[in-house]
Amino acid sequence: MREAEIRRLLAANLLCALAIVLASLLPAFFLDGFSVLGTHLTWLSVCSVCVATLNIILHLVLKPSQSPKRRSFGYKISRFLKCCIYFFMSCILFHAIIVLYGAPLIESVTETFLFAVLLSTFTTLQCLCLLGPNIQAWIRVFSKNGAMSIWESSLQITSVCSILGAWFGAFPIPLDWDRPWQVWPISCSLGATFGYMAGLIIAPLWIHWNRKQLTYKSR
Repeated sequence: MREAEIRRLLAANLLCALAIVLASLLPAFFLDGFSVLGTHLTWLSVCSVCVATLNIILHLVLKPSQSPKRRSFGYKISRFLKCCIYFFMSCILFHAIIVLYGAPLIESVTETFLFAVLLSTFTTLQCLCLLGPNIQAWIRVFSKNGAMSIWESSLQITSVCSILGAWFGAFPIPLDWDRPWQVWPISCSLGATFGYMAGLIIAPLWIHWNRKQLTYKSR
């Protein structure tokens, strides 16, 4: 396994983590009263847009899953439209799952949906950038020993960390501490964000540590 490829992955992941930090700090210079807790819905929107935009740009620049075949313009348009549909369906699915796990069904619909968009940005968007709208490839990657590149291994780690972070973030909500960050869905979205950032850092370090065992044979 080439060290250069691991360094590229590390650089890309650090840029994604930096995008989240900047999305939490820079808007305060342009929007009056902006804060992660005080204007949480605005932060959710800004963070999702920043992470999504950077992930797409990095995919176009680094081309971790570049196909040797040249595709027609019509194919690219069709693929793009499918990706948009898949992302929207992912937001709806996450929204439904979050409600099933106890989120308000009618109240706080906007908050729940924006949280679902954030989760989709941390998970589904990465799948779409790396694997495209190919459900079979998604299933392969998230199966045991299914990753075929360091980018797919990183996708596994960051997606799982994001979901776990959101899940752990739900624990403080029912407690009677009366803290501002216990309001739905602040603790969950912060948990997902910290989980995603942790996954971005853990992934290249884990891959580097286990590089001799990761052969990534073609299937």
